[in-house]
Amino acid sequence: MIPVINLGSTNSLFNQFISEIRNVDIQKDSMRFRRNMERLGEIFAYEISKKMTYVKKEITTPLGEIPIPLIEQQPVIATILRAGLPLHQGFLNYFDQAENAFVSAYRKHHRDGSFEIQLDYMSSPIIKNKTLIITDPMLATGKSMLIVYKELISGGAPKHTHIVSTIASTQGIEYLQKHLPLTKCTIWVGAIDDELTAQSYIVPGLGDAGDLAYGNKTQE
Repeated sequence: MIPVINLGSTNSLFNQFISEIRNVDIQKDSMRFRRNMERLGEIFAYEISKKMTYVKKEITTPLGEIPIPLIEQQPVIATILRAGLPLHQGFLNYFDQAENAFVSAYRKHHRDGSFEIQLDYMSSPIIKNKTLIITDPMLATGKSMLIVYKELISGGAPKHTHIVSTIASTQGIEYLQKHLPLTKCTIWVGAIDDELTAQSYIVPGLGDAGDLAYGNKTQE
C-alpha cells in the first residue's frame, strides 16, 4: 500500500499553522492565510528532503575544504492553479533550484449537482526519471489529483512522486492508494478528515483554499 505520512499526527509547530488555516476568524486575513500555507509548504519540503538521494561534494571555505552531502538531483515541483500557489511557494523557498510545473484544473459543475474535472492548461519540464512533487491544499475525492498526475507523467514516468495536501479526506487517500503506482509514490498530508459532503467538500476542512488566498471567484 502507498505510504501516507501525516505530519499533523505528531506534536510540533506544524499544527499551529494547520489550526490557523482552519480558523474561521484568522481566515479573514488573506495575507496571513497565504503565509501560513507557505510555512506549511516549507515544513513539507524539509521533511521530503530527508527522503531524497544525496552525494558528498567538496565545498571550499576561506580556510579549506569540507565534504557536505547535497541533493543529487533537484525535484520538479508541480502545483494545481490557483489554490496551490502559496503552498507551492513554500516548497520553492526551500527547493530554490527546482524546476516547476503548473496545471490548471477545476471542477465543472452540472445542474444536477454532479461535476467533472477539466484541465485547461499545463506547463511542465521533462519529468522522466526525476523526483516529482505535486502540491494541492485540499485532497477531497482524489480524482483531480489523479488526472493531474497522469497528465504530468504523460511524457515519461518519474523516479518517485510525492503527493502533498494540507487537508485530505479519508476517501481521497484511499482513492489514490488504489490508482497510483504502489512502489513509486508517497502521500504527505497535514491532517485527515473523515467526512465528505454530497458536493465532495471536506468536513470540517477549511473551506475554499483558492478563495481564502485570493478572493472569491465568480460562479458559473
